[in-house]
Amino acid sequence: MLPPMPVARILALLSAALLSGCVAVGNPIPYNPNPGPIPPHIPHSPVPNGPEVPIVIDNDKGGNVLAAINRRNRIEASGRPVEIRGYCRSACTMFITLPNACLAPDATVGFHAPRIPDTKVIPPIVDQLMAAHYRNGILRKWNDEWRHSLKMTKISAREYVALDPQTRLCPR
Repeated sequence: MLPPMPVARILALLSAALLSGCVAVGNPIPYNPNPGPIPPHIPHSPVPNGPEVPIVIDNDKGGNVLAAINRRNRIEASGRPVEIRGYCRSACTMFITLPNACLAPDATVGFHAPRIPDTKVIPPIVDQLMAAHYRNGILRKWNDEWRHSLKMTKISAREYVALDPQTRLCPR
């Protein structure tokens, strides 16, 4: 039998995993310290990065929470409108509360506990980092249910807005 591991050592190991970028499911968003302009995801745009051209986040699987926070900060600093479409899950859900964001009326949003890839280990602090980007009923559901569940909980855009009335639905 192995001797018990001190709590401080466990937290240090989990923190190292967190800081190394191992905190999400799916394809991680690579960290780039000098990312340049944010692509508009709109083909043949006459003004590719103009302030009126929306950033479209479409069918985003989420990924690394720290990289998503970095991306969120860059998107917010751009001042451009943001449209969230399709299936937005995991770390993607943190983009919905961007000041210029809207959620497509037919979008689906998915929540689950953050975890170290290929494990069932829920690292400390990551759920709190995500919670900092939620509000109203979404924050309550996150704290009470979703941050503890490895199962994906899917809700419609309209259900999301019912829980967070500050969220705007995109015009059709």
